[in-house]
Amino acid sequence: MMEKNNFGEEVKNKQVIFRDYVTGYPKESDMYVATNTIKLKVPQGSNAVLVNNLYLSCDPTMQFRMRSVPASLGSVSEHYVPVFFVLTPRKKPINGFGVAKVLDSGHPNFNAGMPGITAYAGLYEVNSPPKKGDHVFISAASGAVGQLVGQFSKLMGCYVVGSAGSEQKVDLLKNKLGFDNAFNYKEEPDLDAALKSIEELTIDLYFEQVGGKMLDAVLLNMKVQGRITICGMISQYNLPQPETLKNLVHIVYKRLSIKGFTHRDHHHVYPKFL
Repeated sequence: MMEKNNFGEEVKNKQVIFRDYVTGYPKESDMYVATNTIKLKVPQGSNAVLVNNLYLSCDPTMQFRMRSVPASLGSVSEHYVPVFFVLTPRKKPINGFGVAKVLDSGHPNFNAGMPGITAYAGLYEVNSPPKKGDHVFISAASGAVGQLVGQFSKLMGCYVVGSAGSEQKVDLLKNKLGFDNAFNYKEEPDLDAALKSIEELTIDLYFEQVGGKMLDAVLLNMKVQGRITICGMISQYNLPQPETLKNLVHIVYKRLSIKGFTHRDHHHVYPKFL
């Protein structure tokens, strides 16, 4: 393990390298493993931080950093995700998040992780935050962001329901994280019926991370003047063509407020979050 080595010595550093841009779902053949050496010391005068990675987060947004940019997204990429497309040409590393032990540092400050600021900003800054008694529904609720959105909402006195992809994850939400209810969307052939079967659930705020059929079902179960905060649409990322939504007219009928966001727009609220 790297932490057992002496400060300042050279050690081996393993990397996973992509052979080229990825199309569709990443495959093992898209990658290879390379090993180089690094020195366990930050150069004098540098503000860099040298860490030993203990856990690495594999986040859905990483898929965008593995792909070539369609010409039609050029103008979007410059404003939405400049790190992904503009500053990550071939032969450059993609950025990510994880848990690490600091071995040497020339930087005085550290920020909270991406899931924390995403959950905080998405709940409190993007749309009107929920108030006591509001019904909050979270898709992909067992993920790093969804877990936090649910717990923040419970702290505010909300009725919180989540969807997840296995019974184990549902159990985590209901019995460990304090969600009022949860269901396994993979076992539900009719997502609209699944939402309607949850006693008293009419949604004031939907924290969207899935898209597709889930979003279509949620539109039928929103309250008038409800809010939808869109953090991601993981069900759509690897499809050749996005799924068609059938219930968009309910945005008009129910006067819904829908806003999308990225955590990069909200790094200035770190002091409030911490």
